[in-house]
Amino acid sequence: MRPDLAIGLVAAAALLLAMFLTGMVRRRALRRGVLDVPNSRSSHTTPTPRGGGVAIAIATGAGFVALHLLGAQSLDFLIALLGGGAAIAVIGAIDDRQHVAAWIRLTVHLAAAWWALHWLGGPPALRIGDHMVAMGVAGYVFASVAIVWTVNLFNFMDGIDGIAASEAVFVAWGGAALALVGGAPGAVAAASLVLGAACCGFLRWNWPPARIFMGDVGSGFLGFTVAVLALAAAHEQAAAGFAWLILGAVFFVDATVTLVRRLRRGARPHQAHRTHGYQWLARRWRSHRKVTVAVLAFDLLWLLPLATLATLFPRAALWFLLLALVPTVVVVVTAGAGRPENAAAD
Repeated sequence: MRPDLAIGLVAAAALLLAMFLTGMVRRRALRRGVLDVPNSRSSHTTPTPRGGGVAIAIATGAGFVALHLLGAQSLDFLIALLGGGAAIAVIGAIDDRQHVAAWIRLTVHLAAAWWALHWLGGPPALRIGDHMVAMGVAGYVFASVAIVWTVNLFNFMDGIDGIAASEAVFVAWGGAALALVGGAPGAVAAASLVLGAACCGFLRWNWPPARIFMGDVGSGFLGFTVAVLALAAAHEQAAAGFAWLILGAVFFVDATVTLVRRLRRGARPHQAHRTHGYQWLARRWRSHRKVTVAVLAFDLLWLLPLATLATLFPRAALWFLLLALVPTVVVVVTAGAGRPENAAAD
């Protein structure tokens, strides 16, 4: 069987498995009353089953194992993805059921990041113009922070129906497409196809109006996997790190701007809130679907072309990143990212 056909079949199987497992998790959650009940900080109004992200983790993990057995993924790459991803998913699943102290979650996240970096062979060199910069110890620190922040920002941005899973599909499949454009259709592209397919299976149940939420088990797993794939891609292609940052610019900018503005007001970082730009838009437009579709449209029409240019012209990749970020910052600030809901907020 042709390798590309075999990879396509693995991705299709991941989609179907995630769809089936999400349905199973939903039925079990309804029987056991495992529901996300709306409160003053919620963006939904109806009690909804949660924890569906376990289906994404299982389907994606099974797909990665299949890719390794097919010879499309090295054992080191598989261990980097599954070892850290499993730890992130488990701590997220526990947090979905009962509160886990922030320092425990952070410790697990850092351990998973260091695990992944070890099995990836360290952080990739950073390309600045014509120069490749090996960052040494600073690279490990920067890459660890990047992984941990991506894990948490997917959690922060998973606040309305369909947005986190659909963003993961865009970033994963966009990354796979960029690997082909850049002439590096290797392990990262195959793994990205599988991740995106599993998220599509979950979206069958999570697209607005959502019938189940992914929970921390899913958002954390997605953030970790996307970050590790981006770092691995940067090992394969010089400018891939910048290109993946461009693909995920909406999430990175909204989460970062919101966090910075809240910290300036003295708010606690892990305090529940609904002041992200996308949450403001959801209330203003009175629709989760419109916001999720708008984010995808911005991704496809603005960010994907710039990420493609960064891949084709790696010497100018940093400039394309800046070109992507500036309008994104303007959009999320205009949407209201980080603005308190009322004078007494936070």
